[in-house]
Amino acid sequence: MSKGKTDVLLGIKSEMESFMKKSVPFWLQKGIDNKYGGYLVCFDEDGKPMENLAVLSPDDKMIVTQTRMIWGFSSILRSGFAERYGMAEACMEAAKQGVDFLIDKFWDEENGGWAWVTDRKGNVLDNGKLTYGQTFAIYALAEYYLASKDERGLGYAEKTFDILKKYASDTRYGGYFENFKADWTLERAGVNGGDLKSLDIHMHTMEAYTTLYEATGKEIHKRALKEIIQIILDYMVDYDFWCGKNQFGVDFVPRPAISIRRTWNYDRDPESANRNPIDTTSYGHNIELTWLLNKAYKILGEPPARELTRKFADYILNNGWDKCYGGIYRDGLHDGRLIVTDKEWWQNFESLTGFLDAYQVTEDERYLEKFAELWEFDKKYFYNKEIGESRQLLSQDGTPIIADIGNQWKCIYHTDRAMMECTLRIEEMLK
Repeated sequence: MSKGKTDVLLGIKSEMESFMKKSVPFWLQKGIDNKYGGYLVCFDEDGKPMENLAVLSPDDKMIVTQTRMIWGFSSILRSGFAERYGMAEACMEAAKQGVDFLIDKFWDEENGGWAWVTDRKGNVLDNGKLTYGQTFAIYALAEYYLASKDERGLGYAEKTFDILKKYASDTRYGGYFENFKADWTLERAGVNGGDLKSLDIHMHTMEAYTTLYEATGKEIHKRALKEIIQIILDYMVDYDFWCGKNQFGVDFVPRPAISIRRTWNYDRDPESANRNPIDTTSYGHNIELTWLLNKAYKILGEPPARELTRKFADYILNNGWDKCYGGIYRDGLHDGRLIVTDKEWWQNFESLTGFLDAYQVTEDERYLEKFAELWEFDKKYFYNKEIGESRQLLSQDGTPIIADIGNQWKCIYHTDRAMMECTLRIEEMLK
């Protein structure tokens, strides 16, 4: 690697570590509910507690961000960054108390599985069972076990896996049903999602099973990981354009993508459940899928998906990248026509890891250049330097639409995960 590229990567690595050195203390200081346990995640652009949300109370606790906070502190520990920055003890305690609250308040002793939402004290407000929430519990608790060796983490991760296989597995078509009532009966069709499957949820189930298999090494978890990878590759990829499909019926026939209840799009705008053309794709999910898939293959001891990685990355460069302002658009049609030009934090942070992973897998310099360009965009427009975290949603030119740095769907997960992944990869590349 040339000295010029080495210097650029060293500079980015330093900036990403500076991001973590501000972001992690913010969540340690403000994100822990010292009164009731668990985490508080709703903060405005000034880092102050929010007063209202469209659907939930800012003090309510949703399994998605409760588990993502557990995962975040655990991953910062396991990756060595917590010790590097002198935060190991604080991160361990932050993760442990989150696990205590999760098990005590979210676990459904009668039906099995985890509730969707509690109030601040832990009283259950929505006991629906969503595969999305269950898989993030697996992901977080397996990571917590790997960081702490607390057997409760592995025990509940495996128990959740067993329940998913029992109640959510589709034994006819494969994959998983995604939206259930409290007793694991399917939700109604339509906006409640009982008749739908999605790349999003199957991709994150793959993510969870990757860490679960890493933690247990058990054949049953290895088989489940391989099975869901095959489901994604067989049904959820458009091989004509090399991008991901969004939503499907239970038989994996593509459906027009709609916003359904208990999703980020619905919660921020409950009136947004409009039908789109059938062949929509999420640019962020495309690039996130490739690096998560390659990580799964690495844990399985298999080579990376080089062709898929290259073709998905090229698809994003040709269709999802804003050639005028920079950054990654939200959504478009498979043939390249744009639908939504807004830019979300998670797509633009996950794409950092995605482009860097694509460079490592293919050695194509274009992806390394795009990684550096995207980091400049994220720093300039998403990064709130005063707080040390990212804004949530921008217009195409970078003007903030939602400047909040935390809510029921946004916390430590996407931003600091990208910082950790990219910093470790840069260190590996520069050895």
